[in-house]
Amino acid sequence: MSRHLRRFGWVAALALLLVPAGSYSQSMTYCRAKPELLELGSSLPETRKSIAERKKLRIIALGSSSTSGYGVSNPAYAYPAQLKMGLDKALPGIDVDVINRGIGGQDVEEMAARMRSEMQENPASLVVWQTGTNAAIRQMPLDKFAHWLRNGLALGKSLGADFVLMNLQYVPAVVAAPDKEAYEKIMAASAKEYEAGLFRRFDIMRGWYQDGMPYGQFVQLDGLHLNDFGQKCIGKLLTKAILNSLNGP
Repeated sequence: MSRHLRRFGWVAALALLLVPAGSYSQSMTYCRAKPELLELGSSLPETRKSIAERKKLRIIALGSSSTSGYGVSNPAYAYPAQLKMGLDKALPGIDVDVINRGIGGQDVEEMAARMRSEMQENPASLVVWQTGTNAAIRQMPLDKFAHWLRNGLALGKSLGADFVLMNLQYVPAVVAAPDKEAYEKIMAASAKEYEAGLFRRFDIMRGWYQDGMPYGQFVQLDGLHLNDFGQKCIGKLLTKAILNSLNGP
């Protein structure tokens, strides 16, 4: 993502300045999401089976810089680490392993290309695939984005794992991008087509902002990457969303 930050610097600065001091309450700084946004839309059958039969849960977090935890002050704040901590606490007696395979700057095509090797090296019952943000700010053609996303899902599902797609971030660099909602819709349609879960990060973060939380509370000064609060909160909410699916009918 880093090579695209410079042109969005003014957007981030303007967005931060437009929030009047004292315009949000202390309660707005808390991690939150509407309950319906934490419904993945998948029962995660392979994940359930691994937990029930093998007492193990291995997850691959596949993504770019927001998965790798770019810019956090402590690696434990990155959302894959938060996911492991949350699942360890919620699933006593289960061996939980979350493998962080975030590579900064990568897009959907590059991630789909390494899907097979990642999953063969670390056989997992669940893959959380974070993508879409780089495609939106780079204005990747929509048909190309859809092609590689579907290719990656088809390959990954054929290798026997559940998938949860994590969609775009609601941050100044993405808000300034044209057709951002189109990438979001492609991800939702692809998740439904391949019976994958969808973690609606874009809508969750938009809710924070529309409820009065300034960008500075959850976004770094570059206007693109999440800060410590943003990463930790996304990790906690992703954990809750996965547990909702595992505890459901």
